[in-house]
This record gives sequence, C-alpha cells and structure tokens, in this order.
Amino acid sequence: MVRPRLHRKIEFNPDITYFKPRGVPMSELEIAELTVEEIEALRLKNIEKMEQTEAAEKMGTSQSTFQRILASAYQKISDALINGKAIKIIKTDSKR
Repeated sequence: MVRPRLHRKIEFNPDITYFKPRGVPMSELEIAELTVEEIEALRLKNIEKMEQTEAAEKMGTSQSTFQRILASAYQKISDALINGKAIKIIKTDSKR
C-alpha cells in the first residue's frame, strides 16, 4: 500500500499558470508541469531567501523532503529552458 501524501502549507497561489517560449505556438510545444508545492519551494528559497530548514518548517515538511521538492522544480525548469518547453503550473483543488 502506498503511503498517503501529506498536505503541505502553501501560501502562494499563482494567477499565471503558463509560461512559454516566444514565437512558438502552444500546439507545437512539450509541457513541463510544476506543482504548486514546487513553486512554493522556489518562492521560499529564492524570493524570500529562506534557509532550507526554515522553508521546510514553513511548508510543514522535513528538510530532506523540501530538498527533493526543490530539486524536482529546478530539474523541470532547467529542462523547459534548455529544451524549449512550456511551463504549466498545476493547481490542486485540495484545501491547505
């Protein structure tokens, strides 16, 4: 049986959920999907300039889980930038 996924504390809900390379129609692009958890981790670490332990605590997760979320976000964004993919932010319906 799979362990249930814990709910993370997300304080940022983006209004803009798509980014794409200029001049390329969406129909021709692959899409890299980021979760709101990944966006929140990026925001806390890079915009709010928090240390990972502080950011992890704010999200209600362990530092190692926060690091995995952050690494996943960096990998997806790097893939999108280097390979010319669109970025889609997946909003979840669950209440946090």
